[in-house]
Amino acid sequence: MKELHIISFNYPYPPSYGGIIDVYYKIKALSDLGIRIHLHCFVDKIPVKIDPEVEESTENVFFYEKKKNLLLYFSKIPFAAVIRDSDLLLKNLESIQAPILFEGLQTTSIIRFLKYSRHKLYLRHHNNETEYYKGLSLSEKNIFKKIVYRIESLKYKGYQKKLLKKFETVFCLSEKEYNEVEAYSGNARLVHIFHGNPSVRQLDRKGNYFLFHGDLTTADNKKALIETLDLFKTLPQYKLVVASDRASEDIKRKISAVENITLVPIRTTENLHHLLENAHANILISYQNSGTKVKLFNTLYNSRFVIINGSITDDPALKDLCLYGADMAEIRQQIIASAEKDYNDTEKRKQILENTHSDHAKAEEIVKIIFKN
Repeated sequence: MKELHIISFNYPYPPSYGGIIDVYYKIKALSDLGIRIHLHCFVDKIPVKIDPEVEESTENVFFYEKKKNLLLYFSKIPFAAVIRDSDLLLKNLESIQAPILFEGLQTTSIIRFLKYSRHKLYLRHHNNETEYYKGLSLSEKNIFKKIVYRIESLKYKGYQKKLLKKFETVFCLSEKEYNEVEAYSGNARLVHIFHGNPSVRQLDRKGNYFLFHGDLTTADNKKALIETLDLFKTLPQYKLVVASDRASEDIKRKISAVENITLVPIRTTENLHHLLENAHANILISYQNSGTKVKLFNTLYNSRFVIINGSITDDPALKDLCLYGADMAEIRQQIIASAEKDYNDTEKRKQILENTHSDHAKAEEIVKIIFKN
């Protein structure tokens, strides 16, 4: 029986945002191939129970509370990594002899205590963290947060260089990160995002509104939303639905002030799919160039037109399935143009997405690499 430790930066349910979507559906796909998964999760607060969806895909689940000591900001190790440190985690890893897959560099602080271990170590490289935090710093308006993100970016610069060579394989999400890691440490493999969509939905030619969805607590998404709100103020003939469970009072006020814009909660994956199925076009904008965003897969599999800027994906095949705008003026033109069009790209999407981006195929590739002996 093949066994695998997976150390996650958060509890992967519900799979409602970026990286945690990749974690959850990877666990599910690996479990479907018969891998016994020992899941370790760093959380703010240990949950009362494990969701049945996680329970059925794992052998066992361990929880560890993230450290809350603000003095850890002064550590040489990036703050996101140093707060995810646990003696109990080390003990649990040593009690079960199996390879370890770290989900993101923020889960790797304990590696310094594993140097004499017999475990083989693997990394799921979710982001070039140096670039990610640099991007957050540029997008952030709050001066204190801007400084904190910039310091975190500088810490990660040395940290990821020091660590990348320690792994048997680094599984990269995007071409950009694959090229960076391969050039530096020669242990990269490109395995695209796990997204949980089995097939492209067959939809009518017209939807009812434009859709913007995401976590509105992140600086990048907030900046993208503000730009989109300003755009739709000039397009009163079109309805925009903003879908999020995490919107500040300030964001809520900005949305309610515009007659053709509505804020709705997501709450469940089913609700998100319902919103996607009824949207005529989706607005996906980012100012962080960090490979393909998970939300792109959700929209391509479950909705109609997808309007993107240049930072949503670096995959040419996926770009070809979208309407592209280099700046907000071009995004505006794509909104107007798509409103008049009938959607009829289902077969083209099926051909590209189901052949090259299935979760099952990606899980098989990971299994072949980790369990090659």
